[in-house]
Amino acid sequence: MTRIVITGATGAIGQALAAVYARPGNQLILHGRQRDVLETLADNCRDAGAEVELSQVELGQAEPGQFEKDKDEALFGWLESLCDPSVPDIVIVNAGMNINIGEDGSGEPWEDASRLLEINLRVPMAMGNFLGKRMRAAGRGQLVLMSSLAAYHGLPVTPSYSASKAGVKAYGEALRGWLAPYGVGVSVVMPGYVSSKMCHEMPGPKPFLWQPERAAKVIARGIERNRARISFPFPLNFGCWWLAVLPAAISQRLLKWLGYDPDHGDGAHR
Repeated sequence: MTRIVITGATGAIGQALAAVYARPGNQLILHGRQRDVLETLADNCRDAGAEVELSQVELGQAEPGQFEKDKDEALFGWLESLCDPSVPDIVIVNAGMNINIGEDGSGEPWEDASRLLEINLRVPMAMGNFLGKRMRAAGRGQLVLMSSLAAYHGLPVTPSYSASKAGVKAYGEALRGWLAPYGVGVSVVMPGYVSSKMCHEMPGPKPFLWQPERAAKVIARGIERNRARISFPFPLNFGCWWLAVLPAAISQRLLKWLGYDPDHGDGAHR
């Protein structure tokens, strides 16, 4: 029995990934915040032959005033249960959110930016730290961290999101170097625009937009091959890579020319 954990399973990519892995011989542990969506997804996966467990444990988006220790205890308690009797085979850390600088370009509310950094960066690092040690001891397992092509060069309309995904990219690459000698795989997923509520509510153009089903198949193939970086689609990936290579002044001019200016949109959650 292959055990696969997916956080953010109620989002577009999460649901598509669950569908890809829903087959006999797989046990899916699906985590998400939307209970009705989660239960419908579970039914569909069971119909496809998979065993399914559900979780809505708090990953970090706790009530204001809750102590970090309390949040960590809830998260680590859940992760400990996932390692009983043995570590999961694949853990896909997909939960995330996005905000932006607002329609008037006035900037991101710090409370929202702090919450974004909690769920987009701190939680993946906490999961990588906890599960990485246990997978290392077991000599097997694979961690999959969801970054973004925005990690190559920050977008001026979504600075906190860009920063969080750059952090995930760097952390995942470092984890891979640490864990590879012990038989543990780490893959960093860097999608471009994938059709979802969060994607469509993000400001700026959406070139080379993919459907989540297509993205999930590419991600699953990359995981199977233990690829260090699963980035797509190629034209946008190549262009974003150049944004990181070129002098920052040129990259910033290009982004403005392409339509990523500070005069768009409200935040959204995946």
